[in-house]
Amino acid sequence: MNFRDTLEKNPIFDRIAQEAETLGVQAYVIGGFVRDLVLGRPSKDIDVVCIGSGIALAEAVGNALRTHVAEFPNFGTAMLKTLHDGQLWEVEFVGARKESYRSESRKPIVEDGTLEDDQNRRDFTINAMGISLAKATYGDLLDPFDGLKDIKRKTIRTPLDPDITFSDDPLRMMRAIRFAAQLNFDIEPDTFDAIVRMNERISIVSRERVTDELNKIVLSPTPSYGFKLLYHAGLLERIFPELIALKGVETIEGKGHKDNFYHTLQVLDNVANRTDQSPILKENELWLRWAALLHDIAKPATKRFDQRVGWTFHGHEDMGARWVPGIFRTMKLPQNEHMRYVQKLVRLHLRPIALTKEQITDSALRRLLVDAGDDLDGLMALCRADITSKNYEKVQKHLRNFDRVERKLHDLEERDKLRNFQPVITGELIMETFNLTPSKQVGEIKTLMREAILDGLIPNKLDDAFPFLIEEGRKHGLTPVKTLADIRTQPVGAEDEKPV
Repeated sequence: MNFRDTLEKNPIFDRIAQEAETLGVQAYVIGGFVRDLVLGRPSKDIDVVCIGSGIALAEAVGNALRTHVAEFPNFGTAMLKTLHDGQLWEVEFVGARKESYRSESRKPIVEDGTLEDDQNRRDFTINAMGISLAKATYGDLLDPFDGLKDIKRKTIRTPLDPDITFSDDPLRMMRAIRFAAQLNFDIEPDTFDAIVRMNERISIVSRERVTDELNKIVLSPTPSYGFKLLYHAGLLERIFPELIALKGVETIEGKGHKDNFYHTLQVLDNVANRTDQSPILKENELWLRWAALLHDIAKPATKRFDQRVGWTFHGHEDMGARWVPGIFRTMKLPQNEHMRYVQKLVRLHLRPIALTKEQITDSALRRLLVDAGDDLDGLMALCRADITSKNYEKVQKHLRNFDRVERKLHDLEERDKLRNFQPVITGELIMETFNLTPSKQVGEIKTLMREAILDGLIPNKLDDAFPFLIEEGRKHGLTPVKTLADIRTQPVGAEDEKPV
């Protein structure tokens, strides 16, 4: 197979070929770019192997293109970026090498090598294919391990003995499952059996690298496939034991609960399907999927059997939300707004469901709008994904109920603008009005005012809320020292007449 016509569409390949010929070295495109070219997948990351100095070749190409070259001498690599057809292409150069490993580390001992050595060290046959950039063989496919056949068979397989491949670099076990999930490939039986045998070796890999691969599985088209492979390979219990704890069904007096492990994976797949359909959800795609993974994570800890109603999981949403920071910390995931987004969705994921089962009040809707804020769309997507019944009519009934709740939420939001709700009566204003210092009493009055606004007893406007504040203050034995006119001339805290 020859890819000359494809390479000629991008001048970067011709430039690399010319500079390699000038330097008297052989150069090959290798790895993921070749794989994706065969698969017809878009790719703008090009790996080039040079039989010689990859850094020298990168410098020559960079000079010819008048572009910056980033060099990494300790690794024998260099990288440059170039524009083509309005897109930024990233090209990494490395000298061909062979590697050997110590059992306690996945960092290899590296020596200069041949193209064959370099292809031997690749993780999978589909990533070991190369394309020649030499003048006489320009565009020829070099496929010593039948990677092309494995692509046609949709199979992940190691080039060499899989036990050696995974023992040398245990992260490749995660990568095998990640590629299977991303490409919807099978893992060749001997390769998968080796993962099962070697799964304890994952302990020498840094948590950051494991989580990076896990995130790619989470973001795959059907992430449940990857998680099932992780489970059957014995890797999941080593890297994510909290998820394994969800597995299994317990039955007492003929009453059983659903298997929350497989339910969670179905919710994850459902969320994946929804994010593909919504640009708004796409912005938080990874973290919405993590919320799906963790929404029921505390069910094992809250599981109880009640003879009247069967199995209950009361409070699992609150306990699960409390667990989120610790799980993120262990996983080396960010302790920032992304974690708080996941935590919020885990805590609130039952609220919209409850609203579909009862007469909906404006008060309950206001509270949901205020508590969810700008994350309401993600929350509603998670709740819809949480419907995993095999009964089609039951699913459609629940979805229609969610449609009704969403319409009411939309109408209420249009009217009251509650997404970023801030009560016009602040703690500072309460203290100023009654000449108080910070205290429990101030907090109680502030909460009372917030609840009155959310219950619709008073509008969130100073003219309406201030008289109510005076009345409630007097009920608490407080005497106002400021009038509404005083507050207007000496504003404290919130803006006047701010509808939210």
